[in-house]
Amino acid sequence: MTSPPLNAVPSSAAQAVAAATPARWTVSQVKALYELPLMDLLFKAHVVHRENFPPNEIQRSALISIKTGGCSEDCSYCSQSARYQKETGTQREKLMEVSDVVEAAKQAKANGATRFCMGAAWRGPKEKQMEVVTEMIREVKALGMETCVTLGMLKEGQAEQLKEAGLDYYNHNVDTDAEFYANVITSHTHADRLDTIAMVRNAGIKVCSGGILGMGESRRNRAAMVAQLANLEPPPDSVPINNLVPIPGTPLAASEKLDNFEFLRTIAAARITMPKSYVRLSAGRESMSEEMQALCFFAGANSIFYCDKLLTTVNNGTNRDVALFAKLGLTFV
Repeated sequence: MTSPPLNAVPSSAAQAVAAATPARWTVSQVKALYELPLMDLLFKAHVVHRENFPPNEIQRSALISIKTGGCSEDCSYCSQSARYQKETGTQREKLMEVSDVVEAAKQAKANGATRFCMGAAWRGPKEKQMEVVTEMIREVKALGMETCVTLGMLKEGQAEQLKEAGLDYYNHNVDTDAEFYANVITSHTHADRLDTIAMVRNAGIKVCSGGILGMGESRRNRAAMVAQLANLEPPPDSVPINNLVPIPGTPLAASEKLDNFEFLRTIAAARITMPKSYVRLSAGRESMSEEMQALCFFAGANSIFYCDKLLTTVNNGTNRDVALFAKLGLTFV
């Protein structure tokens, strides 16, 4: 007797999930997912995951800060804002040399990362900066890696420049629910974020967009953020879910840690509402137990940052990831 394939699920369960998936998600519908008994929610999310992805494969991305500090924006969670620079001690640095970025990408590839993400602390790039960034993209692309950048808000024509250089993904997180947004950021609006996402999508670049949990938002705010992402047409190709890392000197330094199960429910809600998107277990993973990470993977997270540092905060570390994946029987892609 042959065993069923690993990604098989009972047909009745798969059909039930499919029948319950709306074309557009309301906040109330997403909030109802959060309020399911946890085991029911995890089962539902895991069924959706197996229907759309190999269940034991995790995508790996490396992240580097190509320009650190001195940002004009007032994002309350970020140590790179010039407004908090004195308190956080983050030094303003110039844009990295292309050759140094390429060397970092080579090392990331040698370690097993398949996507190389480059982040710059700007409100948005100037033309002179775009010339350097597009050269970085071309050089990293030539190594055979997927490329991703996060450069802030784009102006007309800049997305097309990035596309011409070969960019695969543009990261621009919505951060939080539109109604809660002004509690975290006042120097630009949630709508400004969506404008850049639209430019990226219209240029034919894949969208990477998610949010940050634990900034004082309510469950309804979290559900609304998930609904806003899921209702983008189409939803983001990659959805990073970050657990706030409170940084001393930032306005959110004293934030209360989000309950682990609430974070897990958000991973599951993202998987159910965005079944074909990569859901990335992102910032905050270094403080999660192995058991917590395993539950997140079961709930549908299938992408991680595979590096020792995330811009200005510590990441889980590649050696720890290799050991954890061996224990769980997961494979890297």
